[in-house]
Amino acid sequence: MIRKFLFLFFFFLGIISISILFLPALLMPSKIVLFGGKLMGYWSGICLRIFLSTKIIIKGKENIIKNEKFFIASSHQSMFETFYLQTIFNSPIFILKNELLQIPIFGWYLKKIGSISVNRNKITKDNLGLIEKIKNSVQNSNRPILIFPQATRVLPDDRIPFKKGIGRIYKEIGIKCQPVAINSGRVWPKKNNLKLNKSITISILKPFDPGMDSSNFKNTIEKNIYAELDIID
Repeated sequence: MIRKFLFLFFFFLGIISISILFLPALLMPSKIVLFGGKLMGYWSGICLRIFLSTKIIIKGKENIIKNEKFFIASSHQSMFETFYLQTIFNSPIFILKNELLQIPIFGWYLKKIGSISVNRNKITKDNLGLIEKIKNSVQNSNRPILIFPQATRVLPDDRIPFKKGIGRIYKEIGIKCQPVAINSGRVWPKKNNLKLNKSITISILKPFDPGMDSSNFKNTIEKNIYAELDIID
């Protein structure tokens, strides 16, 4: 219990400290804020290793797409991947729920780094323009888009269907997709029932080339990611 408390205390202390330290960066080029995001990612890994004795394993580094544009589709079980994936990939552009942009200070950073918001379960003008926002980001940046096709954090054993939007995005932007399976919920689940002395595996799967039917892509990537989770769990 003490180790779990220490983890949460020092993790959030570090995140808050980095956020305050980088406040002046909101008036500077976004690459400085992106560096702060990487620091948060490394800090989350350090806290997990020190306080929870978590081993972080990265599989499939050879599958990482290089020298061309791509987007990432990742399973989502924990707060962990929103921070740590920034240390593996080139400062991804997040597609995230609109509520996160309303958080004081943290939301300012998300806006500064070009995050794309979605108002879930509502049809709005912004949501209807989501694909255009993503296309503009792809055209104007070498940073990959990061999508969580489950649209929310799920429990480790949940196998909910991926949202259909992942297929539409794949079809419309016409670039490769990098699938990622992460079993972070085995250590740091969404209700903070933290576990000690376990491993988090980040499995980077073989990419999908553009050109598949959107429905077939959605079903195949869902099958591949869940099959990998069944193995690494």
